[in-house]
Amino acid sequence: MSGPDLTDIDRRHLRRCVELAREALADGDAPFGSVLAAADGRPLAEDRNRDVTTGDPTQHPEFALARWAATNVPPEERAGATVYTSGEHCAMCSAAHGWVGLGRIVYITSGAQLAELFADLGIPPSPVRTLPIQDVVPGIAVEGPVPELAAEVQEMQRRFFAQVH
Repeated sequence: MSGPDLTDIDRRHLRRCVELAREALADGDAPFGSVLAAADGRPLAEDRNRDVTTGDPTQHPEFALARWAATNVPPEERAGATVYTSGEHCAMCSAAHGWVGLGRIVYITSGAQLAELFADLGIPPSPVRTLPIQDVVPGIAVEGPVPELAAEVQEMQRRFFAQVH
């Protein structure tokens, strides 16, 4: 399976997403990490999952970056920004992304791949339906999955979900 055509800037930000996911896993959170970059590729903000350590299952990095962008990035610059992330946005995060008017999304693993991993591990499905980003935010530019990094992300997810379930 081939992935999207990525630039060196894309790869650098995606590798940082993997590092952030690794940090989340080390702290006991689900291994997801995201980077928000300006149109020129400059990183603006980053975050990682904090769902377990805060006790709040909505503490996803994509949602946090959308909130951050709403107060820190002028509306006219948001559409040119890119969110890089280790996992495809869930419906909640996709909606937040769309509401604040952010641009392109590049993800390493898809929601469908995560749902398949849950099934393989015998974990009950998510309480929220897994939807492709474009089903929540029509017309948005989305690229992924990225096979060259997917195995590393999926292994972290496997370790996390095996520990908590």
